[in-house]
Amino acid sequence: MNYWLVKSEPEAYSWAQLVKDGKTAWTGVRNFQARNNLRAMKKGDHVFFYHSVSDKQVVGLARVAKEFYPDATATEGNWSCVDLEPVKPLKNPVTLETIKADAVLQEMPLVKQSRLSVTPLTKAQAEQLWKLGGV
Repeated sequence: MNYWLVKSEPEAYSWAQLVKDGKTAWTGVRNFQARNNLRAMKKGDHVFFYHSVSDKQVVGLARVAKEFYPDATATEGNWSCVDLEPVKPLKNPVTLETIKADAVLQEMPLVKQSRLSVTPLTKAQAEQLWKLGGV
């Protein structure tokens, strides 16, 4: 089992929209490191959903429903996407401020590489997010 964090501006694609849709193709990733992270995702992996820019908080838990395949939105290049499905919202969204102040979470790539949209988490980081989020 692997653990991941994906970021999306809630104005572009929100947790509420993922819940409404029931599943989505996570397309549009155009960074090689993030693409490689998508390619490393396995069906059933846990994925924390982070609202970036305006909310700056982890708001939900999703899972990988389908492993990587070609991103149909790419007009050139070798880009990939995965399918994600919602599992449950966090009872207590975990803010970026909380993440930066937490000894376990402050080493997350979200803090170290803030522009990366798909990042891995350690098991300890995932467990801490579950704890703080009330999952």
